[in-house]
Amino acid sequence: MTETTSARGSLGVAIKRPHRADARRNFDALLAAARDAFAEHGSGASLEDIARRAGVGIGTLYRNFPTRQDLFDAVYFGEIEELCQAADEVADLPPWEAFETWLQRFVGYAATKRAIYEELNRDSDLFRTAREAMYDAGQPLFDHAQQSGAIRPDTNFDDVLRMVSGLTAAGFVDDAQRTRVLNLALDGLHPR
Repeated sequence: MTETTSARGSLGVAIKRPHRADARRNFDALLAAARDAFAEHGSGASLEDIARRAGVGIGTLYRNFPTRQDLFDAVYFGEIEELCQAADEVADLPPWEAFETWLQRFVGYAATKRAIYEELNRDSDLFRTAREAMYDAGQPLFDHAQQSGAIRPDTNFDDVLRMVSGLTAAGFVDDAQRTRVLNLALDGLHPR
């Protein structure tokens, strides 16, 4: 088992999806609704609103997430899981396209993380494992794009993630403006 596989496998422990298909659908609907509610209203979003958005009762929310912290953790680790899966899905694209597509997904992760950041236990081993899994998923895409000549040689993966995180923290008029600003920044990664 590689370190990457091990880090990703540890994320599955953090998210305990039900086995029954109907229960799993409810679980996934709650995660999606919570992600949207936290993005709109921050970590104080109403649990009743989240249940309503998911189309389930509040009892179903509490059965899946007995505490608010359980919901924060599941949303965060679910985002990391999706980010890792996205890296796998784009790996066969041309190098720059694969990395840029993955970064677009990273923007969504960054928005969710920012909304619940204060509620996360950033000192936990699982939080560190999640960060490691995310880096392990994206680093090969960056390396491949850089080796292909699509990314300038005087930067590194951590620089790019910090730049994108900083840009996405700014307030934007709409998603189109966020995309334009991100594309301007990404243009700066190309060699001159």
